[in-house]
Amino acid sequence: METLRELDQQLFLLLNGFHTPVLDYFMMFISQTIAWIPLYAYLLYLIVREHKKESWIILICIAITIVLTDRITSGLMKPYFLRLRPSHEPALQHLVHLVKQRNGEFYKGGLYGFASSHAANTFGIATFFFLLLRPTHRWIGLLFAWAILVTYSRIYLGVHYPGDVLAGALVGAICAWIVFRLYRFYKYRSHHP
Repeated sequence: METLRELDQQLFLLLNGFHTPVLDYFMMFISQTIAWIPLYAYLLYLIVREHKKESWIILICIAITIVLTDRITSGLMKPYFLRLRPSHEPALQHLVHLVKQRNGEFYKGGLYGFASSHAANTFGIATFFFLLLRPTHRWIGLLFAWAILVTYSRIYLGVHYPGDVLAGALVGAICAWIVFRLYRFYKYRSHHP
């Protein structure tokens, strides 16, 4: 376990070390939910256009996925594992590249980081939409590139180790798969009473 932790720290320092002032601003921006409102609006449009009257159940499924991913990572895993974020780790204090916010303070996130809620939420959304829309939209797999970019931004900003985001991504994908299977079951039962 200690070897894995050391590898995680070394990989974090490598990935966190690729920084420039332009990337600082970009990564801070894409790490925020507001940056992706146009994407969410487009995905909502696709749901309504293709599923019409069933759109409401899909939106409920997406909400359930996000609540699950967020509660599992923030409500269960972070308080249980109590793993400090790199930005709060005293041994890494002078090695971590942190990004200043508009108020002039460095962005550090909360105290604990295992597992990443950003990773869980974005991979949950990407997985659910991939399962839902891949029959009609072959490009939908590109949502995983979006999820990877958002999760990498968390490493870049110094608030998550790679292991944090990998665990979060796994939680998100599993939750989305389970909720999607329940949606398919509901859909089957409603059409075959």
